[in-house]
Amino acid sequence: MKKNTAILIFANSAEKEAERKSFLSSDVFSALNHQTLKTVEKSGIQYFHFSEKNQVGSSFGERFSNAIETIFNKGFGNVITIGNDTPHLKTKHLIDTVHQLEKNELVLGPSKDGGFYLMGIKKEHFNKETFLKLPWQTSKLQNCIASIITSKKLNIKFLEILNDLDVLEDVKKILHSFKAIPKSVLKILRIFISFLKEFFIDIIINFKSTFSTPNSNKGSPLIFA
Repeated sequence: MKKNTAILIFANSAEKEAERKSFLSSDVFSALNHQTLKTVEKSGIQYFHFSEKNQVGSSFGERFSNAIETIFNKGFGNVITIGNDTPHLKTKHLIDTVHQLEKNELVLGPSKDGGFYLMGIKKEHFNKETFLKLPWQTSKLQNCIASIITSKKLNIKFLEILNDLDVLEDVKKILHSFKAIPKSVLKILRIFISFLKEFFIDIIINFKSTFSTPNSNKGSPLIFA
């Protein structure tokens, strides 16, 4: 089954990701990209990395669909797609997906925002036209896919729900989660959050310094809580 399956890492370079998700730095995405590759390599499954350099299409849906189609055209019967923004993704999720595709038409790793962090799909059930019409990058995506699969009376297997990094609040959720994440990623996320705290503290101090006035008989000073 492994030989008939390929992993598609659909993830931009660290610089491009930091440009797109400006709440995180390129250093963070560099660590995430590195960890994603390590996770995939441990699975022993052949993989292909599609960054912005070899993605084709004007929209996310087009680029993603074209990448999946390219993998299928290489002769693989199953494709497992992942990104680079799920720190809790483990090799076991990939191996489990391979096994689940033996008895299910679709495997979905749902994310808490309504999207997914992993999708395993068989070639015979990949319809590019349907994919292009999906509500990509919205909270409706997960339910929409499930509805289509159910309407076609196909089997779908859901993996555990994980958080991905789409907004700054997601970083805090992941850091406070009880799920283990690689030390390298944990370290750089903590450094990043620490930097943000210091940055905003400096802004507040400078703001107070600029707009506060000393006590005088002309009125009361500005008071900041």
